[in-house]
Amino acid sequence: MRLGTIGKRAARLALARGTVDLAVMEHIADSEIMWRVLPGLTDYATALAEMEAVAADIAAGIAPEQIWLLEHPPLYTAGTSADPAEMLDPRFPVFEAGRGGRYTYHGPGQRVGYVMLNLKKRGPDVRCFVHALEGWLIAALADLGVSARRAEGRVGIWTDDRGQEAKIGAIGVRVRRWVTFHGFSINVNPDLTHFSGIVPCGLGEFPVTSLSALDLEANLDMVDAALRHEFPAFLDAIAKANKKA
Repeated sequence: MRLGTIGKRAARLALARGTVDLAVMEHIADSEIMWRVLPGLTDYATALAEMEAVAADIAAGIAPEQIWLLEHPPLYTAGTSADPAEMLDPRFPVFEAGRGGRYTYHGPGQRVGYVMLNLKKRGPDVRCFVHALEGWLIAALADLGVSARRAEGRVGIWTDDRGQEAKIGAIGVRVRRWVTFHGFSINVNPDLTHFSGIVPCGLGEFPVTSLSALDLEANLDMVDAALRHEFPAFLDAIAKANKKA
């Protein structure tokens, strides 16, 4: 599939930074959105630095909007509202993320998605964007057999696990010059005991679950396929919400 002028320029920039191989860089037909699926475990500090650089390039008009799908090694991230009292056991490295929210965990078996979209182009309404992002994850999880939902007053994506409400996905975004970055995580088959080092997102009264804990046979490739399948509806939801606003 051929890249447009902006896409080729972005590919050259990424290759110059030495952070991505063209084998894991794809362009979606009839779209200026580039998808990157990074194999293995991606160093968090490296990903954060490149994500911020790419977001700046998008704002400057020299890179296309991008979706990154990846895994991190075990670590905790602190959002702008993180309460030090909610860091219970810093057994893994802790990073200041700069996104909204509190403490969260990333690690193997968790699909992390970084969403870099230009809201000047798609509609300058952060609330609409976050609502559509939640809807995208809920729809993708439905494709995998999970009845997920929003919960009023609580961030993230929720479902029922053996009669108890539990969190299966987290959302934390930042917007700079109307370009979004950071994004979401979906628990596929991580080690859920790793969450016990923090109060996840400040909601200690609710457990965390995963596709594996729900006895669903799903892997990262299946999650990626569901996200791709529901992605056009996500973009449509942003556009429709902004038309109504």
